[in-house]
Amino acid sequence: MAHPGDVSALERLLVDGKVQARDIVAVIGKTEGNGGVNDFTRGYFTQSLMALLGRHLGEPADVLVKRIPCVLSGGCEGVLTPHYVVLTISDDAHAAAGDAAGNGPALAIGTAMSAPLPAWEVGRLAHIQSVAAAVRTAMERAQITSPGDVHFVQVKCPCITAARAEAAKAQGHTVATADPGRSMALARVAGAFGVALALGEADAAAAVEDAMLRDFSVLSNRASISSGVEVEVNEVIVLGNSTAWSGPLRISHRPMRDALDIGAVVDVLAELGIPAAPQVAAAEAARIAAILVKCEPDRRAQVRGQRHTMLDDTDINAQRHIRGAVGGLVAGVLGDTRIFVSGGAEHQGPDGGGLIAVIAQNSVA
Repeated sequence: MAHPGDVSALERLLVDGKVQARDIVAVIGKTEGNGGVNDFTRGYFTQSLMALLGRHLGEPADVLVKRIPCVLSGGCEGVLTPHYVVLTISDDAHAAAGDAAGNGPALAIGTAMSAPLPAWEVGRLAHIQSVAAAVRTAMERAQITSPGDVHFVQVKCPCITAARAEAAKAQGHTVATADPGRSMALARVAGAFGVALALGEADAAAAVEDAMLRDFSVLSNRASISSGVEVEVNEVIVLGNSTAWSGPLRISHRPMRDALDIGAVVDVLAELGIPAAPQVAAAEAARIAAILVKCEPDRRAQVRGQRHTMLDDTDINAQRHIRGAVGGLVAGVLGDTRIFVSGGAEHQGPDGGGLIAVIAQNSVA
């Protein structure tokens, strides 16, 4: 993207017939905003995308936005490049088991959107249950029967703005918090707990409000949750592998135990047959379709026993620090800066770490 509303690259693919608008089921991307409550670059991109698709599909943008999840993470600190990944499903995606080369399960995609979530449910048990139900629906649509075959679940949750808090109060309701920043964190946790419930990573007794931002043993190693003012529903994208699908792509993931866990990056690539010694060769890098990363500043203010200052910096938000740091680490291995790196990984991957998922073409060898 040349700017947050730039969808010209996709428009060229649509005009040239290389991508069919009817095949687009979801978009995940990075915009160059601040990643906070008032990051309107996310809404700007979504508006531009839906207007483009509306022209090609002959449908109103306000109808498409209710059907096509568009999950944006703001903040392109350091070397990160603003970009977006377009997920498409063609008519023959379910034509045969595995890909043409007989390499087994292929990338499977499922999406779902919950009912609108009122402000008084954001960050609470009802929010957790709403996400869990949407994840199960998306898995069913992806024809993924085993939770073990799910490798990455991207969710976009609504947050509570000051105006939404006041509107809830006027209707006689209380909200989990009237602090918009904290509401984003609670929404992310509710999303993570919802994914953990749906995938069997946690039980209903553990994934409750009392554990939020307290018991970090309750987590999902496959959840990537964002929150923003631009949505009022939970948008869910489930990515996994399934023998019910055909195609040349597969996905794999690894938890990252901390911000320096370069081993997890190397291991997830190795599972896809892509060596990094120490950097991925250009020919192998061309096989990579998307890199999806979640990260979090260690709340103990240490990385492998050494002090970090991310949490004490009142000039630069800690999430901006961690996105830049982890983005640089992963980009150094990949030799590519088009990486989705999202902060705010509370209960998503190990505490103080996160997770990485890679979608890549099968090796022709």
